[in-house]
Amino acid sequence: MKHTALVELSGVIQARGDASADHINTALQAAFKDKNTQGVVLRINSPGGSPVQAGIIYDEIRRLKALYPAIPLYTVVEDICASGGYYVAAATDRIYVDKGSIVGSIGVIMQSADVTGLLDKLGIKPETIKSAPLKAVPSPFEVLTPEGRAATKVLVDDMFAMFVDMVAERRNLERAKALELADGRIYTGRQARANGLIDAIGDESDARAWLVERGVKERLPVRDI
Repeated sequence: MKHTALVELSGVIQARGDASADHINTALQAAFKDKNTQGVVLRINSPGGSPVQAGIIYDEIRRLKALYPAIPLYTVVEDICASGGYYVAAATDRIYVDKGSIVGSIGVIMQSADVTGLLDKLGIKPETIKSAPLKAVPSPFEVLTPEGRAATKVLVDDMFAMFVDMVAERRNLERAKALELADGRIYTGRQARANGLIDAIGDESDARAWLVERGVKERLPVRDI
């Protein structure tokens, strides 16, 4: 039976579990390969997570869209679509959000902690043998050196540049505008619409109306993948 396929990405994007690239991509592949699929809805409620896993999902969406260009794919956001969640959403044809949804947080973060002072108080002295000074940096068991901080910043900046380039391309924004929006802040759905980060304020019924404009019958059943 002809249908609209529904794939759900919920929770922190990580290497294992229901929000992993393997799980989501398997569902997307099943949706696109089914000859009865007339359109695909990607329902997202995610604060982000692993940039690698988000990137793998993004790449698979773009690959599937190239293979099946006639099948429209749109994102419908529930409460939150931030960071890696937004990275994934930007791969789809259109993005619908509620006016109060949380969208954006375009950026990259790497966190660590310096627990050397605490270890000193406890009388614990970590011993590390490594091949070079920048191996396993940053580490909570050693003070971050200026060289280590600089190397880590280069890594974060490169990942950030990839994120900004993708947003500029997929949202048809000047890179300077995408960079301006990518200061890490979150936006309401209404703000995201005003800044061009999403396509419309709406829900699944509104997105279904857009599918009808693309030739998909309005009353097709939804198949949850």
